[in-house]
Amino acid sequence: MSTIYQRFGENVKILRKQRGLKQEKLAEMAKCDPRTIIAIEAGERNTTLKTINLLAHALKVSASELLS
Repeated sequence: MSTIYQRFGENVKILRKQRGLKQEKLAEMAKCDPRTIIAIEAGERNTTLKTINLLAHALKVSASELLS
């Protein structure tokens, strides 16, 4: 059974790849460190609501879509 962190990370990864973005480019768009994206996609990061919102905006989805 996957954790919420793993599901969130997988959603970010899928959407990032669908949009043809590298982790570094997504980090730039979301104004965060590339290591943050790496940790999120690996399901190793308990990220803030601010970062969730920035990622959702960068990926052009709702925050709830990233969390589902």
